[in-house]
Amino acid sequence: MDVEETNSDQESILLKPELPVGIIGYGAYVPRYRLPASEVARIWTGGKGGLPVKEKSVPGIDEDVATMSIEAARNALARAGIDPGQLRAVWVGSESHPYAVKPTSTIVAEAIGAVPHVQAADWEFACKAGTEALVAAMGMVGSKMARYALAIGMDTAQGRPGDALEYTAGAGGAAYILGPAEESLAEIEYAYSYVTDTPDFWRRPEQKYPEHGQRFTGEPAYFKHITAAAQALMEASHTGPEDYRYAVFHQPNTKFPQRVAAQLGFKPEQIQAGLLVPVIGNTYAGAALIGLSAVLDQAVEGDRILMVSYGSGAGSDAFALRVTAAIESRRNLALKTADYIARRTQIDYATYVRYRGKLAV
Repeated sequence: MDVEETNSDQESILLKPELPVGIIGYGAYVPRYRLPASEVARIWTGGKGGLPVKEKSVPGIDEDVATMSIEAARNALARAGIDPGQLRAVWVGSESHPYAVKPTSTIVAEAIGAVPHVQAADWEFACKAGTEALVAAMGMVGSKMARYALAIGMDTAQGRPGDALEYTAGAGGAAYILGPAEESLAEIEYAYSYVTDTPDFWRRPEQKYPEHGQRFTGEPAYFKHITAAAQALMEASHTGPEDYRYAVFHQPNTKFPQRVAAQLGFKPEQIQAGLLVPVIGNTYAGAALIGLSAVLDQAVEGDRILMVSYGSGAGSDAFALRVTAAIESRRNLALKTADYIARRTQIDYATYVRYRGKLAV
């Protein structure tokens, strides 16, 4: 087999639409309430033990995935500068949809004015439900079935009281409108998906809180899938860590994304801009996407970004993006991710329990 055939085989695994596609608008949302990890430790361990994150974001009593998705979508529309009626898809990825049977996507589509000529659906794949919707939006726009499609990754805080997840499970996410690359503020050059049946995290029907496989969630779950996806995309696209200004990895805690970045050859400064878990927690389906939004808030023309999500069950979606000149004129048309993070109101554990419905009466 010659070199050209080998390169062709490598490139065939990439998800690359016929029509070049890019992000024409993006927007994030983070609830204002914050629960310090020290407050969780005070209740369950008497303040003892290590704290995996500093604090996490908590939805207000009147907030859920639908309301938060609407806010993020409106920010994305403001940056895109299009009429919501031009959207032909509104897709919401989450593991905490407010209804078991009733789509979140139709609520969002109605609220932003995208109905009725629109395709709407909810997506689920644990923490990569948002990037799963993003890949589908790439396909819809790239096949010319639609000029614009909206993909959202959003979640609310989950975690059994006293469980390790309660320290890290935050809330928030981001919305992305995809369209033709010539209109974009960041072109998606390549995407790649890597999936296996690895049951590291699950929740049965009628079960209130998810279960997780303890250390198994790291290896072979998180690390195997993220490294495999990132390496495959870089090899097939003939790029390396040195070709990217920024990298964003799914962040269930503080250590995992830092460790996987080092394993892949990325430097700490390449991941710092998108590393939000220490101050808002793991936002599940929104984690990689909100990290990307923070990067786009400061990236400049020509910067390349590698983003890799991870969803338990298990799989990773990897994306290579290149920022365009349009970023400068559209970045300030909506609130930045840092604006939402700075808008902080600290709460105690009792308030958290009431807001999240953890107290059964």
